Amino acid sequence: MLHSAYSFSLLRLLFASKKVTAMEVVDHLLQHIEIQKDLNAFVNVYDQEIIENAVLVNQKIAQNKGGSLAGMVVGLKDMIAYKDHPLQAGSKILTNYISPFHATVTERLLAADALIIGHQNCDEFGMGSSSENGYFGTVLNPLDKTRVAGGSSGGSAAAVKAKMCHVSIGTDTGGSVRQPAAFCGLVGLKPSYGRISRHGLVAYASSFDTAGILAHTVEDCASVLEVIAGADPFDSTASVREVPCYTSVLHDSARYKVACLAETLSHGGLQPEIKDHTLDGLELLKKAGHQVDNVHFELLKYALPTYYILVNAEASTNLARFDGIRYGYRSSHATTLEEVYIKSRTEGFAKEVKKRIMLGSFVLSASQCETHYIKALKVRNMIKKVMQDILSHYDFIILPTTTTTAFKVNSFVSNPLSMYWSDLYTVLASVAGLPAISLPNGVDQKDLPIGMQVIGNYFEEAKLLTFASHFESIVK
Repeated sequence: MLHSAYSFSLLRLLFASKKVTAMEVVDHLLQHIEIQKDLNAFVNVYDQEIIENAVLVNQKIAQNKGGSLAGMVVGLKDMIAYKDHPLQAGSKILTNYISPFHATVTERLLAADALIIGHQNCDEFGMGSSSENGYFGTVLNPLDKTRVAGGSSGGSAAAVKAKMCHVSIGTDTGGSVRQPAAFCGLVGLKPSYGRISRHGLVAYASSFDTAGILAHTVEDCASVLEVIAGADPFDSTASVREVPCYTSVLHDSARYKVACLAETLSHGGLQPEIKDHTLDGLELLKKAGHQVDNVHFELLKYALPTYYILVNAEASTNLARFDGIRYGYRSSHATTLEEVYIKSRTEGFAKEVKKRIMLGSFVLSASQCETHYIKALKVRNMIKKVMQDILSHYDFIILPTTTTTAFKVNSFVSNPLSMYWSDLYTVLASVAGLPAISLPNGVDQKDLPIGMQVIGNYFEEAKLLTFASHFESIVK
């Protein structure tokens, strides 16, 4: 019975009919984690703790007193604080760090009686598109272990796909939830910037970062978003807008106007099968009564350089706090204060993080700030304006999630900068701060999943999830 209940909406029915217990569910998922250790999806599994918590939650379910997520088993990306548990952000520099507080996301999940099973592997500080850059090693794709699971929330995506948990909470700075969702054949939701509190998320680029949700279904994403979204006194960037009941609108039958960005389908680096499946998906939407038009977005070529200039600038500032003094790793080879700083950071950060810190420091330097950083801020505003103009005439923007399906492990060893192109289509929503969702949209000739991305307007997650649920139903 449990073999088919990896959607929480199905599991909830089993709980209601008393056909399974929370303890049985947890035991089943822990077995999957043990059997599939080679995927390297988790860095810490809290097996004894979750077994004990499952007993308490099961009692609440039996008494009809459980929260809205009672019995849902959730994994946290190793960028999200869980009080009295390790938090390393996939980095050596946070070795032995134990979080003294909950992230707001974690606190709200626990209050809704979700069960947290462990922390999941990721690229160091969320910097990467393949989950190959982390201190704990590469995450493998459950569908083909010679390929990556995507990044930086690769462990979170692999864990959901391999049925180690029902839902994972990742972080999305430039596509780090949506891209691994596409590579693993999952639903990946990045809400509007400010819809979910960032309190307790390890900062990469503060004006881009947001928590995101990876799940098997749109409904599961909606159920979790209802719980974790909303205002937070600990985060001034968290919106005070009311949080709708997202699950109640999923099956509305409205018809929408959809804009397809023409340049994304004519891009030379796009895998032909992804283009074909995107066009097929658009045809299905037309047949279902939606209006689909091609629109031009001439700023596409500027999105990626704008993104990387700005996030690296912010990262160089955010990561200055990791200095070997206050917490985390401290070099044992240092004999002076200056050496503590230099050697701790040299030994604690890996190559990709050092590269991004240096790039960020460069674009913020007095001689380069106007030429690079200030100019990138202006282009970011231009991209926001054009995206907003499109969304003033259309309900949604559609484009592929990625340019290729999941690539082989170590594909970019000789040319690591080429991997940045993996983010080409996902950074648009991130630069603009718009909500976006990646949805499964068929497979290529090697049976590797293809993702289609839908971008909505600011804080219109309810409408976005409704449309996504409709697309989910017509593609199946």
